[in-house]
Amino acid sequence: MDKGVSVLLVGIGGYGSTYVNGMLDNRCDEKYHIAGVVDPKPESQSRLAEITDLKVPVCASMEEFYKDYSADLAVISSPIQFHCDQVCYALSKGSNVLCEKPLSATVEEGLRMIEARSGTDKFVSIGYQWSYSKVIQDLKKDIQAGLFGKALRLKTLLLWARTDAYFKRGWAGKIKDSQGRWVLDSIANNATAHYLHNMFYVLGEKTDESIKPLNVTAELYRANPIENFDTAAVRVITDNGAELMYFATHATRVHLGPIFCYEFEKGKVVYGTPDDPEGSNVVAYFEDGSTKSYGDPTQGVLNKLWNAIDAVKGKADILCGPEAALSHTRCIGAMHASVPEIVQFPEQMIKWDEKMFKNESGFYVEELQQVLKDCYEKRVMPSKLGISWAKPGMMIKLK
Repeated sequence: MDKGVSVLLVGIGGYGSTYVNGMLDNRCDEKYHIAGVVDPKPESQSRLAEITDLKVPVCASMEEFYKDYSADLAVISSPIQFHCDQVCYALSKGSNVLCEKPLSATVEEGLRMIEARSGTDKFVSIGYQWSYSKVIQDLKKDIQAGLFGKALRLKTLLLWARTDAYFKRGWAGKIKDSQGRWVLDSIANNATAHYLHNMFYVLGEKTDESIKPLNVTAELYRANPIENFDTAAVRVITDNGAELMYFATHATRVHLGPIFCYEFEKGKVVYGTPDDPEGSNVVAYFEDGSTKSYGDPTQGVLNKLWNAIDAVKGKADILCGPEAALSHTRCIGAMHASVPEIVQFPEQMIKWDEKMFKNESGFYVEELQQVLKDCYEKRVMPSKLGISWAKPGMMIKLK
């Protein structure tokens, strides 16, 4: 019997569990099936017994899998530092690829992935889940059609609490790993990368394109004992002149956002507000007083998987490939160049709470959530508020 598209799952712990659950809970063998899983520590996956009951090969490496098996689609959910090599390897073995966000740790790696893909008849799709949302696709089409006119100012705010356990994962908050590979894991390159990417993505002139950053200024801070930053404020000017601002922190006891406000010549698009962040739809408000509701962009988390499976069968186009994801990676690189040394919050501001978030312990910074809300409302960087601990970054111009 034809078992449809064969799917290799690379990384089945952590976020990889989303794909495991999606495929096991929505079994449809005539359309797709799990051809194999790759994970050096598969025992951490709670549904491993179900996988093995299906006679799915469980391998410690991609090399081990491809030695005896093949797959139409490789779904890669491994840590950032492995994205480039694993995507390129899967392509070389004849697989199409769905790779989790971000594209890669560095721009150079991203370009190598594009080159590897361009030498094949396969595709690479990057898992920024909002890019596969009908809500965001409909909004992007209206922006492309000129419904809103020229993009002026876009801003996004996220206050996402993360506990000490989150930062104790092996590669969390790392700039490089123990082997010297670039990781650049941070709030902007991992948990909330979707929403920084989304501002570039909705302004792209084509479906699988993003607007490019022209210059980037960042302020990067940390409260947790990590190498990289857990708090970021960023101002970007794009190559069409739009201003993008992004404010995000993990050093908080609250969970708020994403919220955003995208301003155009003929109106604005809003998703939540600092005072009413929950349960919002994306809504457009036009100059003539009319409105348009696009719906909830958080629905359809697995759309990226179903899109990739359909694309293997020639029934769908890639909505977010490496070219579209590269603007985010360029921005991350420029942010690090803007702030050569991460700024540590003053010791007296950093607090420890045994039940900081969801009854788990962690560090937070007093008053930080209000500072970032003020930055969002006023469209300014923290250093412009006259705050003693805030330190401005350099403006980085990109070619």
